[in-house]
Amino acid sequence: MSWWVLKHVDDEGPALIGTIMTEREIEYSLASVGNGDPLPTAENVSGLIVLGGPMDAWGDVAHPHVRKERELIAECLRREIPVLGVCLGAQLLAASQGCAVYRGPVAELGSGEVTAAAAGVSLLGAGAVPVVQWHTDTFDLPEGAELLASSNLYRNQAFRLGSGLGLQFHVELTPAERPMLEAHMPAGTAPDAKFLTRAAEHGRKIIEKFFDEVT
Repeated sequence: MSWWVLKHVDDEGPALIGTIMTEREIEYSLASVGNGDPLPTAENVSGLIVLGGPMDAWGDVAHPHVRKERELIAECLRREIPVLGVCLGAQLLAASQGCAVYRGPVAELGSGEVTAAAAGVSLLGAGAVPVVQWHTDTFDLPEGAELLASSNLYRNQAFRLGSGLGLQFHVELTPAERPMLEAHMPAGTAPDAKFLTRAAEHGRKIIEKFFDEVT
């Protein structure tokens, strides 16, 4: 068994998450599900990372793989296998429990901040945390989930559910990803290198704490 990383678009990889896994000598397999790579079965997964993407968490008709991802995530949670969902991955984590994922009132793009709830201080720290946002959808929290962080625009920014951790914001992006962000985000919304450096410093702490808890 090994860890698996599920990516949905060619230009978005595990970035800082992959760097930290390599530093910790955590072996992982990468499945490009947006290009038709098969998903693993839960029996062959020791941990699961689900990255972001532009598709809808319930968009089964246009993207049949999202149904299989929801089923895999649900089975991993049942088996208490660690799951980290980032952006779309967080939405899929919620959807795996039957929760609604829907278009929010406004897009949340670029440089942003989240603030930890009482339950999230140990993961995110106290005070405003700089994060990169890139989403238009939001979601309802699953029953029994613990809210960890919110932003001014969206309440559900981070949550824990059993062995799963969902992060609506991006923790994996660093200044190295800025050209990709500039190419794909709406004009003028890509964070500058200085902000990405700050966000990556906090992102590293969050990722490290996640792996401290599950490995």
